Amino acid sequence: MNLESILRRDRFILLAGLAGITVVSWAYMVYEARAMQLTGVCQCFGMRMSGPDTNPWSATTLLPLFLMWSEMMVAMMIPTVAPMILTFALVNRRRREQERPFVPTAIFLAGYVAVWTLFSAVIAVAQWVLHGAALLTPMTESRSAWLAGGLLLMAGAFQFTPSKQACLRNCRSPLDFIMAGWREGSAGAFSMGFRHGAYCTGCCWALMALLFVLGVMNVLWIAAITALVLIEKAIPRGEWLGRCAGVGLMVWGIWLLVNAPDNPMAELPLQ
Repeated sequence: MNLESILRRDRFILLAGLAGITVVSWAYMVYEARAMQLTGVCQCFGMRMSGPDTNPWSATTLLPLFLMWSEMMVAMMIPTVAPMILTFALVNRRRREQERPFVPTAIFLAGYVAVWTLFSAVIAVAQWVLHGAALLTPMTESRSAWLAGGLLLMAGAFQFTPSKQACLRNCRSPLDFIMAGWREGSAGAFSMGFRHGAYCTGCCWALMALLFVLGVMNVLWIAAITALVLIEKAIPRGEWLGRCAGVGLMVWGIWLLVNAPDNPMAELPLQ
């Protein structure tokens, strides 16, 4: 089998694996979201999270919250990191054919997922705090126009910051990232994955915070944010479409803030 055939086979196997992880993650997320719609409360990983008999949440709910966010980040981010994973695998295969040191691509992916796992821990605590402050409904939507408007305005403005653009450049140029930051060995591959995950998190954290606006388990809202992240990373001139989305988010946020009632805890329709 020649090298090109091997590369095509590797690409197919890797894409099938990433697709499988994505499908399973989204299927479970849809299952959880459907359970929430049927019961009216979040039942993350089998633990009843909300409702008149379980409010406020105890510290023990942090674990299912963390697991929920970790699974959600896998579902959302694995499709967007596919070009980087494929590029790493390609470089690795060519090194292997040249009888140079190589490592399994899974180690790079593990480093990437590790960063989003840490992010999941942070945002799970944020949700726990917001729930304790009665800023979220039992369906995990914002009940405060000030919170929703502030998050939208922040996320929209962040689209134009130098930090956002610097992180996005590293996400949009897989080969440049790998060639400039190659590290040998398993520890090096994990480090590369972790560093890329850090750039990815730096690029997308504000968009992830928008899940608190229309519901953490609102599947259509999750899909919209995932699509925006994918467009920014993988589509030609996607960064400009991201900036257009930023303008839209700021307009939406300003509208909510301008029309917010005097009582910031009063519910305001967001859709």
